Amino acid sequence: MANSPSGIAVDDECKLKFLELKAKRNFRFIVFKIDEKIQQVTVERLGQPDESYDDFTACLPPNECRYAVFDFDFVTDENCQKSKIFFIAWSPDTSKVRSKMVYASSKDRFKRELDGIQVELQATDPSEMSMDVVKGRAI
Repeated sequence: MANSPSGIAVDDECKLKFLELKAKRNFRFIVFKIDEKIQQVTVERLGQPDESYDDFTACLPPNECRYAVFDFDFVTDENCQKSKIFFIAWSPDTSKVRSKMVYASSKDRFKRELDGIQVELQATDPSEMSMDVVKGRAI
């Protein structure tokens, strides 16, 4: 059922895998893509718990939009181990205009399906989601 303004639906697997990331920590990250043929957001890649932030950024295509969630572990100034779940809207300048419009118009509806997002980042190039940016937003 398509409830977003763009008419894009959300595959149940997206919600199920996100719950596994949030509750069981089975994944470090999840990359989602909109399959325009079936008008649905689907899971494209699951990052294993031992994969790094560099592994995550390397799997985002340089010329195509994606949504992603990343479970970021960090240590606070008080030396406490913490974790925050980031939602990243990846929309590179080099991607097609139509694709950027579809991702932009579907983002809020998709994000609402993923209960537990703590920080949102929008990035059009890798520098906007560098490790320094992520650390700065987490603390």
